Amino acid sequence: MAPCSTLADVCTRIFWNDNPMAKTVTRCMDWSVSDEPELWFIPRGTFRHGGVDADAHTWTSSHASLVTSMWGLGTVDGLNDAGLAAHALYLDPEDVAFPPADERPAVTHAMWVQYLLDNYSTVAEAIADIDRVRISAPLFRGLEMGVHIALEDASGDSAIIEPIGGELVVHHGHEFTVMANSPTLDQQLENLERYRPFGGELPPPGDITSSDRFVRASYFLHYLPQPENVEEAVAGVFQLIENVSVPYGAPYSTGDVYPTWWRAGADLTNRVYYFRSTRSPNTIWIVLDDLADVTEVRSLNPRELTLVGDQTAHLAPSALLY
Repeated sequence: MAPCSTLADVCTRIFWNDNPMAKTVTRCMDWSVSDEPELWFIPRGTFRHGGVDADAHTWTSSHASLVTSMWGLGTVDGLNDAGLAAHALYLDPEDVAFPPADERPAVTHAMWVQYLLDNYSTVAEAIADIDRVRISAPLFRGLEMGVHIALEDASGDSAIIEPIGGELVVHHGHEFTVMANSPTLDQQLENLERYRPFGGELPPPGDITSSDRFVRASYFLHYLPQPENVEEAVAGVFQLIENVSVPYGAPYSTGDVYPTWWRAGADLTNRVYYFRSTRSPNTIWIVLDDLADVTEVRSLNPRELTLVGDQTAHLAPSALLY
């Protein structure tokens, strides 16, 4: 795995919250190597532990969730049964300063997404309770890892949370529909104003840098035509995330190539979670409402090339690894 100092540009999140059919969201995972994702169904009532710290927070999940794990060490993406979705994206450690240790119990950045999905129904609830725990940043696979979080819910509400200057800086509102990586969101939005139709005259850029992907995602989301059905609302955001993905093996000159390994998405309105491995031509999905009566942890390897379509019934009982 490449050292974090070279992991400058990975991942994008796009939220389509102004169409009348469904609130839909996608994100991609770009990395130097596969993060070996697994899909997990976590039922409500599951006991969870906030990480390796001696003062780690513990809780019992109030919501069921369908999530994607990263190397079996934590949750990087997911959707809960209330229609709240959360996504962890890389933020350069040089831009990040997590809150210092204090009397609050800690949740590691690898469990931050899971903590939010387990405990909250809406973005507003999560933001109102944001200081309840302290987010800590132990080494991840021996490396320093910067993280920021995107949240959205079935009402169309959205928030970006960034650990900056020892505090969790929150951008909360329906207008925060795109997130990429470094620089911080404030700087991304300032750069966006140089482009049309966001106040400037520049056309949308075409590189794979974080700033260019942020602009390009915002540009095409702005012009995305209204869908005629839920299927088009899901297809629309997946079309956009493909536009900011990195083709496997592309010889870009900006540094090491970090290809897109997978794309995930969610229909928040109908509580359906989608997953596409870039090593497969197929899309799979899980319908959370169909798991309402399930009380056991279940999982699925989404990298299996033969999988296609609705995989809800194919989730297998599993021992929770993290």
